[in-house]
Amino acid sequence: MRIPAAVTSRLPGKLGETVGAVGAPVVSVVRLQGVISAQAAPVPRQVLNLSSVEKTLERAFAPERLAAVALVVNSPGGSPTQSQLIGDRIRSLAAESEVPVLAFCEDVAASGGYWLACAADEIYACSTSIVGSIGVISAGFGLDGLIERWGVTRRLHTAGGSKSRLDPFLPEKAEDVAWLTDLQEQLHERFTAWVRERRGDRLAGDTELFDGEVWLGERARELGLVDGIGTAHDVLTERFPDAEQRVVEQRRPLLARLGAGGAASLPGLPGGVAAAGHELLGALEARAAWARYGL
Repeated sequence: MRIPAAVTSRLPGKLGETVGAVGAPVVSVVRLQGVISAQAAPVPRQVLNLSSVEKTLERAFAPERLAAVALVVNSPGGSPTQSQLIGDRIRSLAAESEVPVLAFCEDVAASGGYWLACAADEIYACSTSIVGSIGVISAGFGLDGLIERWGVTRRLHTAGGSKSRLDPFLPEKAEDVAWLTDLQEQLHERFTAWVRERRGDRLAGDTELFDGEVWLGERARELGLVDGIGTAHDVLTERFPDAEQRVVEQRRPLLARLGAGGAASLPGLPGGVAAAGHELLGALEARAAWARYGL
């Protein structure tokens, strides 16, 4: 990839530092870690969404002597919409700053996690990283047998025949499954198009890349899903030897910095039990997302 002139003017020595430039160039390092979800996290920094990372990304692209931005990705995926929103924001900031973006896959960059990695111009992985899962998945529970066993009657009233699709307390309908499958196929096509757009002719295969499979780092490199094997520290030190690697962290809310939790942790507040249940369910869903990759 050719580094834009606006960038090389900031880089040291052989990369063309402007004579008389003051200070070392900066490489911003941003960690994108967690399940991708629009919902708030039960634990700070456990969930990724545009709201939680946008300010961090903006600060990462803000330094005057910015040479590059590194994304350290560790995510099993999640919301397609939040993945797209974050990826698009990274690309818009990169275009404004005219700096290269490098992504580094850690334990896992799968599904939406790989979507985020594709927002970079180059992708690197460890030999043990799990990469890929270019597919769409939906999960739920069927509780109609359970409530029947306990003698519970489901009462549901709608205006519009499609409002009760996939209700977990009602028997599953074939037409609802067909609707969901069609929706998944549309999302899969969008995911595939994004990967093709960002990776281009670096992709080495076509039949197995988009079936939801995952690979370790070296095989992912052979397939063109990543550009090389290496850690963020090693690659950035080699590429930008005179640059300051500056970690840009997400700023925690004031209550979190003071050690206070949500409503569930504050005795006596209305809705505390419901909030605790919501947070527990969120934690279980996040755990299940990681567990799909043996983590």
